[in-house]
Amino acid sequence: MKKMTFGILGCEHAHIGIFLEEMLSLGHVCAGIYEPRNTRLASEMAAQYQVALLNECDRLLAEDVKLIGSAAINNEKIEVIERCERLGKHVMIDKPAVTNREGYRRLKAVMDRGDIQVGMLLTERFQPPIYTLKQILDSGELGPLVSIGTRKPHLLNPEKRPPWFFSKSQSGGIMMDLLIHDIDLLRWLTNSEVGHAEGFAVKRILPEYPEFYDAAALQVIMENGTVAQLYADWHTPKRSWTWGDGRIFVAGTRGVAECRLSGDPFAIGDQVRPLLFVTTHTDQPVQVELDTPTTITADFLRRLEGGDSILTSEDILASVKASIDADEQTRFIRTGDPRSPVQG
Repeated sequence: MKKMTFGILGCEHAHIGIFLEEMLSLGHVCAGIYEPRNTRLASEMAAQYQVALLNECDRLLAEDVKLIGSAAINNEKIEVIERCERLGKHVMIDKPAVTNREGYRRLKAVMDRGDIQVGMLLTERFQPPIYTLKQILDSGELGPLVSIGTRKPHLLNPEKRPPWFFSKSQSGGIMMDLLIHDIDLLRWLTNSEVGHAEGFAVKRILPEYPEFYDAAALQVIMENGTVAQLYADWHTPKRSWTWGDGRIFVAGTRGVAECRLSGDPFAIGDQVRPLLFVTTHTDQPVQVELDTPTTITADFLRRLEGGDSILTSEDILASVKASIDADEQTRFIRTGDPRSPVQG
């Protein structure tokens, strides 16, 4: 692909740095970052990547800017997407794309029209251990799938989060913001769609933010019969070696696998890295050599050129819808509050 001019319209979360860094590494040119509210983060990222910090967004709306990246407030991303569609600009957004069913309807309308391509930073497919696990599952080495379990604790640092992050209407809440990654992985790893999902979200901390729930568990049955248990929380200790000790456990009829996405510091000392282990009926546990896929940005650019991609627009729509369905089937529980034991 020839050199492209792109820009960042909305910088409320540092995740957009993934897209920015990967675009620059591929030789593309950034026209600048525009963020009217979270100017501290935008300034830090502009300095880190040596790109312009813009005082107005007009430069990003110019005809030569062909691609927009956005980490706007979650419930405002659909407005960015629709604006990009009107201007004929493709767009890559941080997750989640939308926070409710009406947002999904608008997103689907954009994608159905097909005038622009919409990407989303569902980055888990592009992690080497998960990408390698996908190859193993597709090979049939573990036999037909029985179950998948995921654990995704996250580091909160509430003092560094903007107020909108704690608002369910603005952020989408823990199901939309965190477990959308795992729902996407379920569809990909099982080659099946979500049949039914229901769960619980629990609130134990930060009473000053009544809409913020800090832990969630989801039970899922896929259409092909695979069962799954998804768990996420905001309780990674501040002294942890990682932002979150993510794990994926897979059971098949002929073997099992475990992804340690942030590594195991007690097993490998100072060099913390992702790990993948496989055990079968015929082979003892082995640590699997990891394959490295393309980046999510390169994958999206391939889609812009009409090529095959690991993450398609259909994948994005299906994962967004399944996350909204799951959120609507979740009971929101306030522990330790006898006045309101259950909400939602």
